[in-house]
Amino acid sequence: MDLSAAQAVALPKILLHDHLDGGLRPSTIVELAAEIGHELPSTDLPELVAYFRRGADARDLLQYLETFSHTIPLLQTADAMHRVANEAADDLAADGVIHAEVRFAPELHPGIGSLDAAIEAVTAGFAASTADITVNTIVCAMRTEERSAEVAEAAVRWCERKQDGHSGVVAFDLAGAETGFPPSDHGEALAIARRGLANITIHASEPPGLELIAGALEFGAQRIGHGVRLIEDCERLDDGSLELGPLARSVRDRRIPLELCPSCNVQIGAVPSLGEHPLGPFLRSGIMATVNTDNRLMSGVTLSSEMAATAAAFDLTYAEIEQLQHNAAEAAFVTPSERSVLHRKVREQFVSNNPTHSATEL
Repeated sequence: MDLSAAQAVALPKILLHDHLDGGLRPSTIVELAAEIGHELPSTDLPELVAYFRRGADARDLLQYLETFSHTIPLLQTADAMHRVANEAADDLAADGVIHAEVRFAPELHPGIGSLDAAIEAVTAGFAASTADITVNTIVCAMRTEERSAEVAEAAVRWCERKQDGHSGVVAFDLAGAETGFPPSDHGEALAIARRGLANITIHASEPPGLELIAGALEFGAQRIGHGVRLIEDCERLDDGSLELGPLARSVRDRRIPLELCPSCNVQIGAVPSLGEHPLGPFLRSGIMATVNTDNRLMSGVTLSSEMAATAAAFDLTYAEIEQLQHNAAEAAFVTPSERSVLHRKVREQFVSNNPTHSATEL
């Protein structure tokens, strides 16, 4: 179906993969840069937006990553982190997101003083939003660095507070460059997360794709960040369906969610084009595909725009668009009662927006 921008915003959406430092408001970047004397490529907002999106538009990964040199330096105080987290919650709610899990790497913000101080600033910023949305935090360790065990311990501490109702931290993640940095390099950190009963999601989008996905599952990942290269274990049949290989069947049968980010997957070269993205075939093969944003500023997307683009690329039915949100609700790192509420909100609002459509029964 054709899904207009307005229709996409009106639908209830659940976001599982979004980076805090990749979603700042351009106006906030200008203000924070002025406060600390950081020189930007431009202070003209349209020019600044064009700068941040040039890597994506050129499909140049190095240019894409270079732009973070103008967001991370601005996030070295608790006040700045609190502000950006608060604004992210408001922006997502305005886009029709009802639940989001936003991630960041506290070790990238040493100016705040400690991992715990950075986590506190972010979780407090999300909690301070008065918008109708729940935003939880995923704590990332950089897989190219050597602090993953320490970061995992911090994530576990804050996940324990979540159980007491005092924190929004719900999971631990491995982020950053993947090729040459397999999950096995961070076995201690992942063991700490598992022992501490923290949820685990691990990025796996770079070569060797299947090895990284298999390695993530071996070390306890409950979700896969991106996972787009699982298509390498599938054969596309003439009718557009997929014949799944052993790893893909395991991902499907074990109900392992894939945190797919269609536009970003294309922009960084993991997929040639949106039409060739495996999201549609994954969904129709029973794999728990979900749609996400990754870096809203750099990729020039919102979750609504991603939903609309995905619907158009794969001619999704209204029921399939709804199923993507049920997949995300099922994959969310929430309690059973919270999950039931998300499923109910998705069902009710999808029916409300299209009364001729019958709510999906799981």
